[in-house]
Amino acid sequence: MNKIDDIIEEYEFLDSDERYRLLIDLGRDLPPMPDPLKTDATLVRGCSASVWVYPIYNENGELSFLADSNAAITKGIIALILSTIENLSIEQIANFDIFKALEPFDLKNQLSSNRTQGIPNMIALIKETASRYAP
Repeated sequence: MNKIDDIIEEYEFLDSDERYRLLIDLGRDLPPMPDPLKTDATLVRGCSASVWVYPIYNENGELSFLADSNAAITKGIIALILSTIENLSIEQIANFDIFKALEPFDLKNQLSSNRTQGIPNMIALIKETASRYAP
């Protein structure tokens, strides 16, 4: 996945149709999430589309996430969210202001309310997971 600063830079120069394409491309770039991980336990509540987020904690004490959605734009949104925490430690993820990092995208004004209604729940799930794993 791209670094968030690179994504912001590209996003700023695009019109609304191109911004949709960028989000879709971000979603396509997500590592594949195996179907057996798409369960009720990994389903993000409150999203108009189905979104699954699965934490991966490794022996080095690093936390990352697999994610998928059955809607291309929503998959791009979760990819965008995950790009904001890329390369952060577990403690940093738990304390990071993801909403602030997403401000340059102005998603509430760029996308319909159906597409953005689940964003707080996606972010909450990621932050809660990091808090559980934090030392």
